[in-house]
Amino acid sequence: MDLAQFCAASRVVVVAGKGGVGKTTVAATLATAAARAGLSVLVVEVEGKSGLTACFGVPDLGYEDTIVEPGLAVRALDADTALVEWLDGRGLQRISHRLARTGTLDVVATAVPGMRDILLLAKIKQLEQSGVADLIVVDAPAAGHAISFLLAPKGLQDAVGVGVIRSQADEVASLLADPARCQVMLVTLPEETPVNEVVETAYALEDRVGVALGPVVVNQCLPDRWSAGGGGAAVAADAARAGVPLTDVDLTALAAVDDFVGTRRAIEREQIERLGRRLPLPRIHLPYETGEIGPAAVSDLAAAFTAQVAGLRAPAVPGDAS
Repeated sequence: MDLAQFCAASRVVVVAGKGGVGKTTVAATLATAAARAGLSVLVVEVEGKSGLTACFGVPDLGYEDTIVEPGLAVRALDADTALVEWLDGRGLQRISHRLARTGTLDVVATAVPGMRDILLLAKIKQLEQSGVADLIVVDAPAAGHAISFLLAPKGLQDAVGVGVIRSQADEVASLLADPARCQVMLVTLPEETPVNEVVETAYALEDRVGVALGPVVVNQCLPDRWSAGGGGAAVAADAARAGVPLTDVDLTALAAVDDFVGTRRAIEREQIERLGRRLPLPRIHLPYETGEIGPAAVSDLAAAFTAQVAGLRAPAVPGDAS
């Protein structure tokens, strides 16, 4: 599948996953790959503690865009500023300024359960409708909070019958329910617990939120060249082909490393196969990065992401009998 076609499937992609699986890295990777494909991309952070600054090599993020490179920008959203902006947009500047001066913005933003999340989602909806970018990538909260974050519109629809809050909830719910406007890209590691959790999260999002799911990204996959049981013979053969002399001590140490990594790779393959059985979604496998995740690593991952997308099948066109 062409990367531009892949990225154009939804105007908003929410990247979510359990803490520690690399969802922020994947959000930066997707954004970088899409920008390289010629799309204008905006990355949005909503938790206030994102690693996007390190991924992109930019200073602290603010409510307005920080330009990473031509066609790629990043910003951080917060509920207090979104509330002020929302009030100002409705001619209520005196109220918003008074709230700001008295320090009660946070109280108002949390007065209704789910209100903070609705304010953030409503801002994302406004950005999507304004056409500020071809693709908006949302670095979502960790998996547990991501579910409640995306459930906020339904909670408010159940609690509020009429009024501007209900209207905002309806509009955000409409965004989340439309696959052409929004989908969720889940991230996991090729390990037992993260696989279990990503499967549970996927079914919760489909059943409770009703949002479309994109491919699952399996992050930090070891190279395929390792297989369990290679041992010293495999290391010696590799060294001979490379013309590198090894002492017995070198050979023993490298053989132990080879066996360990080979065993880990076998476990990874087992977990990836189990993921495929339990969650029949397309998968994108990203390689293990040994160094710090910065612009260079994200650039390499973007190239790997692009290559993986090229192997995916394009979604079927309704009515196409071919």
